[in-house]
Amino acid sequence: MPEIISDPLFYAAAIPAVFLMGLSKGGFSGLSLIAIPLLTLVVSPVKAAALMLPILIVQDMVSTWAFRHDFDRRNLTILLPGCLIGVFLGWLMAAHVSDEMVKLGVGLISIGFVVIYWRKRDVVGDPIIGKVAPGLFWGAAAGFTSFVAHAGGPPFQVYVMPQRLAPQTYVGTSTWFFTITNLVKVVPYFLLGQLSSENLGTSAALFPLALVATLSGVWLVRRIDAARFYTIIYVLTFAVGIKLIWDSVHQLF
Repeated sequence: MPEIISDPLFYAAAIPAVFLMGLSKGGFSGLSLIAIPLLTLVVSPVKAAALMLPILIVQDMVSTWAFRHDFDRRNLTILLPGCLIGVFLGWLMAAHVSDEMVKLGVGLISIGFVVIYWRKRDVVGDPIIGKVAPGLFWGAAAGFTSFVAHAGGPPFQVYVMPQRLAPQTYVGTSTWFFTITNLVKVVPYFLLGQLSSENLGTSAALFPLALVATLSGVWLVRRIDAARFYTIIYVLTFAVGIKLIWDSVHQLF
């Protein structure tokens, strides 16, 4: 039987984190932003991201099959090369920078994306065609933040949402982008020694919860006030970001 993490404090953070990630896959896009910062309160940032990766990959396989015909090839062609650069930079940072520095980065990312969300949430305009240079930049940003915190959604949205794609096409493009991104991350996480038997066993133990959360997201997204729900989540994300910055600065200085 594979080893699993036995610390109750870990599961106090892991259970809500996995549930939020599942809700994100089920339709509440963006909830994944708080999952890794929440786990980072009890384990190192790289370990937190590695624990979540197998769960994400299995969920991605199901989502990709569902949207196998609905995606925008041009966006993927532009975003994915930048994503590879971002994942590489994330690997370099995780391999050569202390946990405190990574935790500080995750905290700043969390707060930054909440601020961007509140500033952009009411912005409307005509559809645009995404340009190559911005696409490479936001693809790299999505790859980097996805590597360190599985929080690549906001950079992806900044580039793709102004294009006003059809909803099915938008979701399919997002699904394919993050499916490929998560598969690319397997090798760097392996090189960092984070795909250990303990991490994989713990991920497997949490997988049933992830499936329940995903199905719950599909059910809930049609029944509750999404705007109010997101407001609560972004407030919590901001609070967790402040906590991570406080702890990392305290350790560093």
